[in-house]
Amino acid sequence: MSFVLGVVIFVLALLISVMLHEAGHFLTAKKFHMKVTQFFVGFGQTLWSRMRGETEYGVKALPFGGFVKITGMTALEEVDPADEARSFRRKPGWQRSIVLLAGSFMHFALAFVLLFLVAVAIGVPGTNSIGAVTKCLPRSVKALDTGAACGRSQPASPAERAGVQPGDKVVSIAGHPVANWTQIGNVIKAQTVGQPIPVVVDRGGRDLTLTVTPGAVPGRHGAYLGIEDMTFLRLNPISGIAYAGSTFGQVLVLSGDAAAKLPSALPDLFRKDRSKTAGGDVSSVIGAANDAGQVVEAGGGWRYTVSALLLIVISLNIFVGAFNLLPLLPLDGGHLAVVIYERIRAWLARLRGRPDPGLVDMQKLIPVSVGVFALLVGLGLILIAADIFNPVHLTQ
Repeated sequence: MSFVLGVVIFVLALLISVMLHEAGHFLTAKKFHMKVTQFFVGFGQTLWSRMRGETEYGVKALPFGGFVKITGMTALEEVDPADEARSFRRKPGWQRSIVLLAGSFMHFALAFVLLFLVAVAIGVPGTNSIGAVTKCLPRSVKALDTGAACGRSQPASPAERAGVQPGDKVVSIAGHPVANWTQIGNVIKAQTVGQPIPVVVDRGGRDLTLTVTPGAVPGRHGAYLGIEDMTFLRLNPISGIAYAGSTFGQVLVLSGDAAAKLPSALPDLFRKDRSKTAGGDVSSVIGAANDAGQVVEAGGGWRYTVSALLLIVISLNIFVGAFNLLPLLPLDGGHLAVVIYERIRAWLARLRGRPDPGLVDMQKLIPVSVGVFALLVGLGLILIAADIFNPVHLTQ
């Protein structure tokens, strides 16, 4: 049930992101007095719609995106002569550019605001110091979340058996260097239950290597050591802005890395050990929803769960915002590239004393647009198939 809850939360967050993206296009188009005839969430059969003024607002059956229809987006579209002056194509290049950029801007703005709220309202994982060591292995996820007292028959937690102490600073786990609790949690959950691993801790300025055998909590995916009592530090607004900015940059770089890995990751998508290959670093919306479900199902305290869920939503928005700006039709970035090309061409014509060549002949770009669209759909279907039939488990 908790897994389904995580998926539902993710889907709702995705729909809100889509609505904000389209609202960016809609509001800026309206600001520049362009004619907007439709604002829909979803595709396919219309479930509900209502006319307000000259715009039809509605919801369609397939919740896989959304769209805003602005009159005269290209030279190919037939426009009523009465509406030509308000068409997208007749507006100055800078106005068209702002409208095209507005969708990605909304994704970026949402991600930044959420990162700021995480920092000042929930808190960010502190240093790699251990705040407490659980004395026993919890009987269930509920016992873990509520911090239930240990019974006489309960075995000691893996960390307790290994001699880990509060105040120890975790240097590495199973050979993986860690610097914060996010990294610590991810590495722990990826370990194999029952297989001893070395854990290096800094105790009083001296590194100690302890052998810990990860355990498992019934109902919770992934390994458990007993050092999951994370300390979350709430930042002041100034530090929150700095945290949001730096984390935004880090996620943006990671998104670029994931996109760059996609070609080499394709052969690994259906391997049994996908999570340990490049195929584990790329996923579809289905994979992101699966991650959200696993996060809620895993438990670990409300702060960890909420911050992890928000990070998934934040990462998705940053990736979609950046991807949408690629200079490829039919993406917004492709339309933006056309506008920029038109303006450069017009500037060069003025320098030569020639008239403005006008709009680009989009008829010539249709094959390119269709090809890119087919490629994106194909890659998307492959990723969806991999996430359905060979999902990556965050905790295993």
